[in-house]
Amino acid sequence: MAILTFIMQLAGATMLLLFAVRMVRTGIERSYGASFQRVLTRNNGVLGASFTGLVLAVVLQSSAAVALLASGFAAGGYLSFSAGLAIVLGGDLGSALVIQILSFRLDWLVPLLLAVGGWLFVKTERKKPRQIGRILMGVAFILISLRFLREAMDPIRDSAFLPAIADYLVRDYVTAFLVGGALAFVMHSSVAAILMCVTLVQIGALPFAAGLSLVLGANLGSALIPVWLTRGMEVSARRIPFANLLLRGAWAVLCLFAANLAIRSGLLGSDYHGQMLIGAHLAFNAVLLVLALPFCRVLQAPFERLLPEAKPMVEADPMGRPVSALDASASENPMLAVSALKRELLRMTDLVQMMFTPLLELYRSGTEEQIKAVQDVDLEVNQCLTDIRAFVAALPADKMDSKSSDIARDVLEYAVRLETAGDVVAKRLTVLALELRESRKQFSREGWAELQAIHEKILANIKLVSNVIISEDLESARLLNSEKTEIKRAERDSRKRHFRRLQNGAVDSFETSDVHLETLRALREFNSHVAAISTPILYSSGQLLETRLIETLPARDHKTSA
Repeated sequence: MAILTFIMQLAGATMLLLFAVRMVRTGIERSYGASFQRVLTRNNGVLGASFTGLVLAVVLQSSAAVALLASGFAAGGYLSFSAGLAIVLGGDLGSALVIQILSFRLDWLVPLLLAVGGWLFVKTERKKPRQIGRILMGVAFILISLRFLREAMDPIRDSAFLPAIADYLVRDYVTAFLVGGALAFVMHSSVAAILMCVTLVQIGALPFAAGLSLVLGANLGSALIPVWLTRGMEVSARRIPFANLLLRGAWAVLCLFAANLAIRSGLLGSDYHGQMLIGAHLAFNAVLLVLALPFCRVLQAPFERLLPEAKPMVEADPMGRPVSALDASASENPMLAVSALKRELLRMTDLVQMMFTPLLELYRSGTEEQIKAVQDVDLEVNQCLTDIRAFVAALPADKMDSKSSDIARDVLEYAVRLETAGDVVAKRLTVLALELRESRKQFSREGWAELQAIHEKILANIKLVSNVIISEDLESARLLNSEKTEIKRAERDSRKRHFRRLQNGAVDSFETSDVHLETLRALREFNSHVAAISTPILYSSGQLLETRLIETLPARDHKTSA
């Protein structure tokens, strides 16, 4: 009975720890996710890139999240292999620093974090204060989960069960290493896995030698996580996690045998404790970073040969843009038809992103030729919609099951929204850019910063759209839908600040007032069309209401209340 109680308490503490780590990461991503591309893609060399990865891992409390970001930007061509690998290596060291911070006994902070975080999350409506509240509550839950973990060990610390397992892990350090790797991979969080190992060593439930083997294995497991999560991405994205896995795995195995040999021979002394385990974890990652950083550029060629670019599934035009992914022969098979529709929808999304990305440059210094080039891409977007409509209409109704038919209809509806989003850029925003260029007027410094911030957020949303199309991930759909509200709020706040500048007599704001306000409306409408991909996913899962209107009271209720 005691063993069953222990297992239940351990499972509860572990799940709370995982939930808390994810809660902190989600809060930070929702607050500052739009800024990650700018931070990650700054060209500061491998040393600067490694420091960027370190800082981001501390902020996100996850080296896997940093690796996924770096892989995504590498796939988009925004990040080189060497810079991406340096960011990932720095992220691993940053994740180790997080473990050092969270390992301190900070139980006295829990009531304060819960009180302040809960008030911000429940009582405020603005995005960043709410997400700061989420972050503070997440940190509090991490500390609570660690306390639960310590308490769960008390009933069995003196039993024969725990010492038997601990002695076995000490004797068979290879098994302990594999268990640590499996633990980190299954939990999908090296921070949570290593914090658990450190806590067990701190309370004396696990010997230092077994804890060290588990932690080294967890380092290998943490490197496996981004390899697994990027398995469906482009080859250029998968090279970085594979390189990190090779470096981290080789270093972990080498350290495993060297450390256990040193411990058994008495070279490291005998006074071991939990803090030394954290120090060993920090040293492992710091030394790996120092040793591997000079070889980040050298490793690019071998991994390009090891993971060569696959031949494109569709032909490309002379401009390098892929042609239609729709194949008439695929319409006979529902699975192939849906796959082809999604690929074409991804292509259409890429074209819309291609139109939207240089928008601010067009406002700043765009030529007529550049504006015309963007408008020409809109013709391709229109053709995509025509092709998708024709493909869906040609699908044989007798061979399409209900689910495939629903997906095809949703794809067509979203393609209509994407085509409208392209029209917003081609027929409104580029016209405004041309008008601003011809008038030779400029936005105020504050107004320009506001437009930049909204543009950056919408670009982040477009990248999120691709993830939703491929994976139909519910959390990504929820985040995308919530960003619609944030863009509306940003547009409203910018409009209010613009009117305030007009009242204060700002000449540059007055001269560009019409363009500024119309740009805000167009950006909001563009984002609304782009984010519409989340609607069918949220409806199907019951997480989106049909209407936000309050139902009217029946006539008799009105009379009663009167």
